[in-house]
Amino acid sequence: MFDDIGDSWEETFFRGAWRVLYPFTSHYFSTSAGFRMHYLDEGEGEPVLMLHGNPTWSFYYRRLILALRREYRCVAPDHIGCGLSDKPQQYSYRLKRHVENLRELVEALDLQDITLVLHDWGGAIGMAMAQQCAGRIKRIIVLNTAAFPSKRIPFRISICRLPVFGALAIRLFNAFPRAAVRMAVVRRERMIPHAEEGYLLPYDSWRNRVAVLRFVQDIPMKPDHPSYGLLEKTGGNLGMFRELPMLICWGQRDFCFDDSFFKKWEELFPNAEAHRFPNAGHYVLEDAHEEIIPLVKKFLAER
Repeated sequence: MFDDIGDSWEETFFRGAWRVLYPFTSHYFSTSAGFRMHYLDEGEGEPVLMLHGNPTWSFYYRRLILALRREYRCVAPDHIGCGLSDKPQQYSYRLKRHVENLRELVEALDLQDITLVLHDWGGAIGMAMAQQCAGRIKRIIVLNTAAFPSKRIPFRISICRLPVFGALAIRLFNAFPRAAVRMAVVRRERMIPHAEEGYLLPYDSWRNRVAVLRFVQDIPMKPDHPSYGLLEKTGGNLGMFRELPMLICWGQRDFCFDDSFFKKWEELFPNAEAHRFPNAGHYVLEDAHEEIIPLVKKFLAER
């Protein structure tokens, strides 16, 4: 079920200059579908489960892990198809499958009293999993994400869903990850070459960009979409967590998850501690980590 890192392309991958920013030990979990899920497991204590979106991976949480691992157990998986996880070419890549993979990992590690940290697709995946494992969840931290249907989709993402064009743009020309390292941050100087390298290297070929495209295609905009029902159910059941402590940290200059999503979270969780960062974008932990990490530490210590 669990595997140590072995001789593989990752060993060459880890020789990159970006590695200094990601000084962690890799672990692998074999899902019931037969594919390896890469995850980080740093520190001891109450688990903080950090869930990334598209087109990022556990690298997104590097600073938060370094800040918390002395007091908490930081678990950060890469969804199948992302980061250092397996990237099967013939695979569902639907929301339901990602939720199942995450639940299997949580149960295998027997994580209890979990603090969920949710970004981008991590919101839908994490909150759907939480509803299946509600007794394991203690706190929730929301970072520019959604776990409910929306009619809003940016044009620059919508065009990547077009047949043929989307595959060529994302899988051939790597347009989505390359655009993200520029458009998802406001403070461009934060995206130093080592950081950009870390974000892009897992998606260095047509084959390795399969999940980037599939995530874009799986955005459920209409009720007849295969993932719409699960997302609608997840959104409808969020109230079951209303009494749990929640921290919301929101980049206000997000081209994807704008303030309408922030307001929806506030509506659903009126008792949440909420902070907006006017000079931060979608990758809010890149733009505002100096402000967010102290808030997270305080939230964990007091709630």
